[in-house]
Amino acid sequence: MGEQLIIAAFSIIFFPLVSVVTLVIVLATFGKSFGIRRAYVGLLLKVFEACKYKVPVKSTPDGAEEADDSHSEDEDQEIGKNDEVSIDGDVQIIEKDFTLSATKGLEKPNWAPFKKEFELSDILYFSKCGMEAIIDDTVTKRFSAEELPSWNLLTRTQKPYPFMSIRLTLFWCIGCFVRYMILLPFRITIAFIGIMWMIISTAFIGYLPPGSFKRKLNRFASLMSFRILVRACSGLITFHNRENMAPNGICVANHTSPIDVIILSCDNCYAMIGQAHGGFLGVLQRSLARATAHIWFERSETKDRTLVAKRLSSHIAGKNNLPILIFPEGTCINNTSVMMFKKGSFEVSSIIYPVAIKYDPQFGDAFWNSSKHSWTQHLLQIMTSWALVCDVWYLPPMVRKENETAVDFANRVKSEIARQGGLVDLEWDGGLKRTTVKESMKEVPQEQYSNILKVD
Repeated sequence: MGEQLIIAAFSIIFFPLVSVVTLVIVLATFGKSFGIRRAYVGLLLKVFEACKYKVPVKSTPDGAEEADDSHSEDEDQEIGKNDEVSIDGDVQIIEKDFTLSATKGLEKPNWAPFKKEFELSDILYFSKCGMEAIIDDTVTKRFSAEELPSWNLLTRTQKPYPFMSIRLTLFWCIGCFVRYMILLPFRITIAFIGIMWMIISTAFIGYLPPGSFKRKLNRFASLMSFRILVRACSGLITFHNRENMAPNGICVANHTSPIDVIILSCDNCYAMIGQAHGGFLGVLQRSLARATAHIWFERSETKDRTLVAKRLSSHIAGKNNLPILIFPEGTCINNTSVMMFKKGSFEVSSIIYPVAIKYDPQFGDAFWNSSKHSWTQHLLQIMTSWALVCDVWYLPPMVRKENETAVDFANRVKSEIARQGGLVDLEWDGGLKRTTVKESMKEVPQEQYSNILKVD
């Protein structure tokens, strides 16, 4: 009797799951959708609207501040309606006398009026400016998760208040059950199928002779694999201006996560460039390389810029090669800004196809903080979030102007991507996430200060 009940329960769970997974795979194969993910995202928006909550602050007799949780559930709802907070990616907390540029030092229109004699009190002034720069830091905050205006039932933006209301606690408990007990197993199953399909299909395609049939079959298998993987994240992607999609050459995009590759590759086929890895990621790299031309470098080769440029030039010279996808920032930024583009790819080609990617953070944080989380932890965060919602804009191809340097060309492309994606355009190097500021950058403001001193 017990065995029969177990078999019956297994049948009730197994067959619907197989049916849903099969449906997802079939729809992904042909790039179709029944609109279920869009309806799911719409439902989430209604839930978030119902869960908007603000903890009011009241002063205590000793001057400290504490949360006031004395209001009722009806008052909670009223507070939620009025809690319309917008977060600007580049809000100035302090009105500073000047701003610090990565290339120009202290930015002032004219230093002539500032000519003065040296005073010991100048040390205090520069100390004040240093503290202002630390408090209102526009750089290092790009290396941590974006702060949300209201709680999305994933992470708490108001950490000192573990309990807000019975209603929100109930929503959170239901959300945890849905994300970990229903969505996560389903997504892992879909991801496993997508990865296995990629490995098997590329292994088969690798034995075919070069030609148009191999390229067409690779395109079909690649698009199918990445579309399945997007569905493993409940991805809802809106592509704009697809007529500007790169047919070949070099395609550059802002970088938030390795997931960017999956997002872009479910709409177009790309060749990849990057460092060769071992382990599971290495298996995927070798699988992709069997089906078409990709550029994987050994660790020792990545430091040889001449070799990198040569292999890039050789790839884009091939008429039948796929467009190569490059993230010139060289590191992941939290999708509020675009930081300095490395000039390497802009030296190789005079035509660049820019792409802007903008994620909606209220459904899940797509940013990979590699200094804090491993790749496996990042994938788990993605697959246990509500969904992966983003917009992708294909910008018109940009051509390098006559006498324009590679650095200026890179900055111009970066500015266009930032403008289209609604991101803050920063000239600072994303490498500051792991390294200290170069001495040459410190010398620029020091030299400017010495020039305003009235000395012989």
